[in-house]
Amino acid sequence: MLLKVENLRKEFTPEIIPLKDVSCTVEEGEVISIIGSSGTGKSTFLNLLNRMEVPTSGRIWFEGEDTTDPRYDLNRLRERMGMVFQSFHLFSHLTIAENIMLGPVRLKKQNRQEAYNEAMRLLDSVGLRQTARQYPSELSGGQQQRAAIVRALAMNPRVLLFDEPTSALDPTLVGEVLAVIRNLAHRGITMLIVTHEMNFAREVSSRIFYMDEGTIYEEGTPEEIFEHPSREKTRLFIRRIKTCFWAAEDNDWNMGSFVNELEHFARRTLLDPNLFRKVLLLVEEVLPQIVRLRESGTKSLHVSVEYMEKENEGMVELAWDGEPVNPLQSGDELSRVLIHHSFPDAVYTREKEINHFSGRTSGSRPRVADLLK
Repeated sequence: MLLKVENLRKEFTPEIIPLKDVSCTVEEGEVISIIGSSGTGKSTFLNLLNRMEVPTSGRIWFEGEDTTDPRYDLNRLRERMGMVFQSFHLFSHLTIAENIMLGPVRLKKQNRQEAYNEAMRLLDSVGLRQTARQYPSELSGGQQQRAAIVRALAMNPRVLLFDEPTSALDPTLVGEVLAVIRNLAHRGITMLIVTHEMNFAREVSSRIFYMDEGTIYEEGTPEEIFEHPSREKTRLFIRRIKTCFWAAEDNDWNMGSFVNELEHFARRTLLDPNLFRKVLLLVEEVLPQIVRLRESGTKSLHVSVEYMEKENEGMVELAWDGEPVNPLQSGDELSRVLIHHSFPDAVYTREKEINHFSGRTSGSRPRVADLLK
C-alpha cells in the first residue's frame, strides 16, 4: 500500500471545516480522480496529503511512514510526492529548463548537466523541447501546464497530485494537457487528480472519489460512479454534470455566449457530433424567433440541454416569458422541416404567460429522403 489516510480532518475556523472525516487507501499504479462540487474539500485534501496544509486531526501514511509525525522529513515527502497546480506556479524569472532543473539540483543534489539532460528528455517527451530556453510568459497556458507536469516528473516521484490541472486553460488548450496525463496513466504512474473533466476521469481512472459533506461520500470504479451511483447526492451530481444551463435576462441576450457554453459542454461530455449538430441547429432556428420578441416584452430566456450518454440522446428545453410563439408553426417552412426531423417529438406549451418548448433527439443522422418528404 502506497498511501493510507485515516480520519483526516481540517478546520480553518470553527465554522469553516472543508474536511470532516476522510479515510482511504491508494495502491501503487492506481489513478484516482476526485470529483465533486466546488467547496467540498477536494483541493484541501491534496494540500493535506502534500503537507502544504497541517491536518487538524487524523493520520497520513506514505510509503509506510506517518507523515503527520512531527519528526517526519517533509522535504523527503515533497521529493516523492509531486504536485501540479491549476495555475502552473512556474518561476517567471527562470527559463523552462531552469524551472525543471531546480528541484533535482537543490533537493536531490544532481549535478547540473545530469539535471539538464533529464529536463531535455522529459521536455521532448511532451513536445516541448524547443521551449527549454524560453520563459513561462512566452508559452501558452497549455505549454506552461505541460512544463509544470515535467517539473514534477523530474523529481521521479512515487505519486503525482493534480489540482484541477485544466481549469485555468482556454478550452482549446485542455486537450494537450489531458493527453500528457493520459500517457502518464498508461505508464502506470500513481496519480490523484482533482478534475471537472468527467469523461477524462472515466477514461483514465481505476477509481473515482466523489467528495461531499467533508468526506469521500462515495467511491467506486468509473462505471459504478457514473452509471450506477448508489447514493442520492452522487446521482444528483452526475445528472447535473451532463446538463448545460444558460439564461438570458433583460438585455443580456448574447447568443454567442450560449453557443460557446454549448461547445464547452460538448467537449466536456464528449457529446456525439451528430447530436451536437442537431442541438446547434435547433438553437440557430429557434432562438432568433425568441430574440425578436424582446420588442414585445420578452425579458427572460432559459435553456437547458441534457445529454443521456447511455441512450446517445439529448433533451433540449427552452422557457421564455412574453407573447406566445410556437417554433413548430412560426418561422419559414425550411426551419419547421429541420426542427421536425431533428426533434420529431418536440412539444410547445404555454402556461401562466410562460412559453415552454422541449424536444428529444438522438445522435443518428436523419435520412435525406426523410427530409424531402
